[in-house]
Amino acid sequence: MERRTFIRGSLGLGTLAGLAALTGCGLTGQATASGNDKTIKLIVTESAPYQEPTKLAQKALEADGWKVEVKYVTDIVQPNFAVANGEFDANYFQHASYLAQFTKDKNLAVEPAFYMYGSPGGIYSQKHKSIDGLPTGAKIAIPVDPSNNGRALAMLAKAGVIKVAEGKSVIHLSQNDILENPKKVTFVEVDQQSLSKTLPDVDAGFLFVRLGAELGLTPEDALLFEDNADALPFICLVAAKPGFAETEKGKALEKAYHSDEVRNWFKNYIGGVLPTPWDRDPAADRKVWDS
Repeated sequence: MERRTFIRGSLGLGTLAGLAALTGCGLTGQATASGNDKTIKLIVTESAPYQEPTKLAQKALEADGWKVEVKYVTDIVQPNFAVANGEFDANYFQHASYLAQFTKDKNLAVEPAFYMYGSPGGIYSQKHKSIDGLPTGAKIAIPVDPSNNGRALAMLAKAGVIKVAEGKSVIHLSQNDILENPKKVTFVEVDQQSLSKTLPDVDAGFLFVRLGAELGLTPEDALLFEDNADALPFICLVAAKPGFAETEKGKALEKAYHSDEVRNWFKNYIGGVLPTPWDRDPAADRKVWDS
């Protein structure tokens, strides 16, 4: 899932520790979210596939008598803390792999509520026409964050560019698992925001399908593209506290986000490159990823 790294608004910029000190472990000092009222509080990233569906969902919810409060941010750390602290009912900014890794590292009780859109990725190049055309010593840009780091490595391993340890899920794969690198490929770890900007400076690089589309690149232009199974852990989702999905609020929120209006928005966004696998169960998928 594409993710950003800074937060705007009344907090300004600062480190995680500074943010926690300023907010008393909350995000903005607002009242905590309640499961019993008719107000739904959301924290959502500032990016079209998140903002626009949220606006449509908000309109539908308000038509049904709900009050919806949305805070748009560009931060990828505080939203999970804000939900775990009860300040917001749910967040929408991340994919399943990131959520799993983050909640494990930070010991947070936040879980998938329901899926929103798939975000497959590929290896693209503005210098070479095929994966076999990569020169010895090629520089390949890959995401720096652990939850996305192995995606490029898995594709390169399947293509025979490198050899990696067998039996590891893509969400746990890292450069430490590279056993053979006959082309002496150099991996340049890059923040997600910079992947598309870095592409002209490297031989090839990993891009989310959305970032590729924004550069005018389609999956057919990719040197390599993720198989459906490898892309599954990277479905973007709405996350909340355990049990939220079964509450009145949770069901109303899912109904609004999974409306025909939202589905049509995704179909019309950049040629419909982002799938909406709403019939999948995140909990069932996670059992597969963790096995």
